[in-house]
Amino acid sequence: MKRGMRKRMQEGTGDSNKTEMGAGHGGMRQRPSMGSLGRAIRYLGHYRKEAIFAYGALIIATLAQVGVPQMIQNVIDTVVDGYVAGRVLAIPAQFQSVALDRLGLTLEEVTANSDGAVNALIWVGGVIIVIAIFRGVFAFTQSYMGERVSQSISFDLRNDLFAKIQRLSFSYHDSHRTGQLMIRATDDVEKVRTFIGQGLLMAAQSLVLLTGTLVILFFTNARLTFAIMPILPIAIVMFMIFGMVARPMFEKVQKKLSAMNSILQENLAGIKVVKAFNREEQQLARFDKAADDFLDRMIRVMRMMTFLMPLLFLLANLGQAVILYYGGGQIIAGTLTLGEYQKFSLYLIFVFIPVGQLGFIITQMAQASASASRIFEILDAQSDVAEEPDAQPLPKINGDVTFEEVTFRYFGSDAPVLTKVNFKVKAGRTMALLGMTGSGKSTVINLIPRFYDPTEGKVLIDGHDIRHTTLDSLREQIGIVLQETTLFSGTIRDNIAFGRPTASMEEVIEAAKAAAAHDFIMDFPDGYETAVGERGSTLSGGQKQRVAIARALLMDPRILILDDSTSSVDLQTEFEIQQALDRLMVGRTSVVIAQRISTVLNADQILVLDKGQIAASGNHEELLESSEIYSEIYHSQLVEDTEAMDALTPALPTGQEV
Repeated sequence: MKRGMRKRMQEGTGDSNKTEMGAGHGGMRQRPSMGSLGRAIRYLGHYRKEAIFAYGALIIATLAQVGVPQMIQNVIDTVVDGYVAGRVLAIPAQFQSVALDRLGLTLEEVTANSDGAVNALIWVGGVIIVIAIFRGVFAFTQSYMGERVSQSISFDLRNDLFAKIQRLSFSYHDSHRTGQLMIRATDDVEKVRTFIGQGLLMAAQSLVLLTGTLVILFFTNARLTFAIMPILPIAIVMFMIFGMVARPMFEKVQKKLSAMNSILQENLAGIKVVKAFNREEQQLARFDKAADDFLDRMIRVMRMMTFLMPLLFLLANLGQAVILYYGGGQIIAGTLTLGEYQKFSLYLIFVFIPVGQLGFIITQMAQASASASRIFEILDAQSDVAEEPDAQPLPKINGDVTFEEVTFRYFGSDAPVLTKVNFKVKAGRTMALLGMTGSGKSTVINLIPRFYDPTEGKVLIDGHDIRHTTLDSLREQIGIVLQETTLFSGTIRDNIAFGRPTASMEEVIEAAKAAAAHDFIMDFPDGYETAVGERGSTLSGGQKQRVAIARALLMDPRILILDDSTSSVDLQTEFEIQQALDRLMVGRTSVVIAQRISTVLNADQILVLDKGQIAASGNHEELLESSEIYSEIYHSQLVEDTEAMDALTPALPTGQEV
């Protein structure tokens, strides 16, 4: 089974790479439809053997159930015949012939009915017990295999969703909140699983039970069957209308649930900010409103369902009244035995059991249909950044990075973030990006590993247009330290080795030393096995940043991207990190967003960005003389750091240079 799961996961993620531009920013909104639910049901094909066991056991158990009323008829008729035989035999002999003529029986038949009544009861009772045991065994098999299949499908859907979310471009995540995606991978998947594991089996059982019962009723008493037939179309039409109304209502319920969970997720992630700004009451009011909206939608759905169920019981009682009237007339006329009437009455219950289950089935189906649409909305979402069908692996690179006429716009915006940017960084050189907030620095570094693709122009590495290369071969040769440090639950060692889980302990320690992280790590009692907590909560900002730098360095990348990677450390720590980085940048192409002077002074090339364009380019000395923007940034923002760094320089050992 696991092999089938992995295969399905690979198939689901493989489809995500077939994309069209522009759809990844949210995909096309889908209306709740049976088509999406049908796609989810087709996941049963990955577990054919288990599904065959489940539905085969269901058919056998249901057919065994259908045989019980016939046994009950035999019991009742046997009891009645035995009672009548006993009364006839108790009549004086001279009057027995008259009674036998009226009953249409012979003395031998009456005697046989009297003598065999008890044995017949024992035999029929034994058969009923055997049928009950037989049905119980197959009902258990049906339930177990149905649950096993539904849980396996849930496993596949969650893995497909997770794999697809991992591969969607940044632009998709820019427009979708985390809470919304979490609900689709949890609550929506669970609703689909519940329908496949319960509702779909119940629907199949209802179909078998209803079909088998109607066939038996027609062969038992066609006139009586035709008397109740008009009730069934009324019930079916009523439930179809209910299903059509319920599907969009459940879609709205899921949207409200997503909104409520998004608020919950955001507040849990930002609880320190909420407390720091004393906004607990405001956030509570915000959550209360979302919860009220969700409750209001649920009450609307429940109101409709509570109206439906009494109507269903009314139809069932109407059917019983029809049977009582017409069946009673046939008993009086002598064309229907008491046992046949009771059998027919029980089979009528079997007719209305599926009708009653139809309400539950349609409710689950409406929920599952809405949830399936939301699931496949993600699975069908198309990413802006995807591998071309004939993409080739990027060979081992030297590290030349070239931007040719690169223009970039975020989805939904007409204003370009970058406009016709041209530059080249030669292999092994360091380029610093400098500019005011919003000048496009982060966009430049996001384009190199293809987090986004240019709206116009090309990004080349060693002359290869990176849109024609595989993503894995590109990104495994790029090391990145982002401004916002993200650590994962686990140990410090796990986080440093995140990009290379097979790295040896010696390699991890070497990377940590290079990032000036080894000393503080060894200060912890558990050293490299220290748990970092959720999102690195047990570490300071500077410690987290040094772990992130070590993580990038362990990859031994040909291209190193540093997004203001020393912004969360003090000058002394920055000085230590910068020394290590200076040594490690040798032989690597480095692209650095600079906020402090140390990076700028050592850069081979500096690009000054202003409103998405290159305002100036050169080294530190050249730009001081030629660029007014650079000079202004330098004197207002960086010169203080220069003085502080100068103050640290005498502390260096003799002969060591910054």
